[in-house]
Amino acid sequence: MVHRIRRRVKEATGHRRPLPRPARGSGGAVPPNDTPTQPAPRPEEPMPMVDDFPPPELRIPGPDQLGGRMMPWPWPIVLDQQVVTCAGCGTYRDWLVLSTDDGIQLRCRAGHQQHEERLDIVWYNRHAGPADATHATHATFEDCLRHLGH
Repeated sequence: MVHRIRRRVKEATGHRRPLPRPARGSGGAVPPNDTPTQPAPRPEEPMPMVDDFPPPELRIPGPDQLGGRMMPWPWPIVLDQQVVTCAGCGTYRDWLVLSTDDGIQLRCRAGHQQHEERLDIVWYNRHAGPADATHATHATFEDCLRHLGH
């Protein structure tokens, strides 16, 4: 155990001299007056500024740059042991789930949209997964609807 600690201290501090051995009966603790000296910190070298990292095609817009996110949900949504139906046409599947600052909205194929208070951003994130470079970003809501076939 002591050898592992010494090796870690040596690796972390760059210390070349052997560390003092603990006194017998001290439980392996190094007395405070025998602690090794730390090497002087190196002056920080300024990091070069790179304007194009990551490249624009790999950048993901931040939440403040998006009006919301949406995902297709072809299955029925069951909440509190009830199937959610569209208030406009009665359909119960093939939804677009919209996540905006106002909460979660459900949109059916016919274009009816309703707020669903029983769903939240945690549910959306759990089912949508993380956004990455493979997710399409669209300039308008209508562009996104066309992309998703609605």
